[in-house]
Amino acid sequence: MTPKVSIITATYTLDRLDDVKQLLDSVNRQTDNNYDMFVVVERTPELVDKISAYISEKKYANIQLVYNDGPGGASANRNLAINKAKGDIIAFVDDDAVVSPDWVSGIVKTFTEDDSVIGVTGPILPLWQDGAADWVSPEFYWIFSCTAGDSEEKIEVRNGYCTNLSFKKEAFEKAGLFNTDLGVKGRGRGGWQEPGGEETELAIRIRDITGKRIVYSPDVSVQHKVYAYRLSCNFISRRAFWEGYGKALLNKKFRSRDNKANVLATEHSLLKKILFYRLPRTFKLIFTKPGTGFRQFGLIVTVLSCVAAGYMKYYLTN
Repeated sequence: MTPKVSIITATYTLDRLDDVKQLLDSVNRQTDNNYDMFVVVERTPELVDKISAYISEKKYANIQLVYNDGPGGASANRNLAINKAKGDIIAFVDDDAVVSPDWVSGIVKTFTEDDSVIGVTGPILPLWQDGAADWVSPEFYWIFSCTAGDSEEKIEVRNGYCTNLSFKKEAFEKAGLFNTDLGVKGRGRGGWQEPGGEETELAIRIRDITGKRIVYSPDVSVQHKVYAYRLSCNFISRRAFWEGYGKALLNKKFRSRDNKANVLATEHSLLKKILFYRLPRTFKLIFTKPGTGFRQFGLIVTVLSCVAAGYMKYYLTN
């Protein structure tokens, strides 16, 4: 029997209403309809009413609205839905993303063709809302929870983003839920306001406990909207600072685990790519396209400085 997929998204503001509608439309276009969906709403009862009205208007089936009137945050919202989900596979997607028509079928295929797979992620392509930002090189797409088109083949990875991430239900039964102490609670237009390493922490925990793999599959893709405010210096600086802070926290938490693997190997590899591949090309770009080149150089300096500041902040205060 084909595994059933329970899709989970969380939302919290009326500003995202149109985004949620477009996400629901894309889910409804799936080529594999063996799924149900949970939309968790916190803070805004009016948003529940408006999403409910849209679901009724469109006659969308298998979508359940859940109102979170308890502790908020992305992790708490996802945990609430995980406890209600009955699917064999639990899939997460952000409320401002759009999934490809074969998203569900790609997830199911990746799990069923290899029993060693416990988690699946895939391309998260930036969907620029106010014109493409050519000064943002792919090495920095993580700022927007996007990927750089990591591979055209299936590869094993450490973790994924909940913009496009799924696990077998057994992963949560064995390893537990998201750590709400790490979960983001204050994004919005002001940028990150605390570490958001819950996805990485959960992925490492699941891999360690189950002994199974998380796989990046190019067949499982979504588009993630990048609005203009996410290109602001304030947003990027905060995101980078808390990224550094969160990675220091995770390094301390997991560095003594039994398998002795380098927790931050992914980040170290990316840093080398930025320094030895992207930076030299940016210097060349300054002479051929000065406007783009200087903005790209500014991005590199800002992000690396803020990541380092966040990393040092954690170790100085903990």
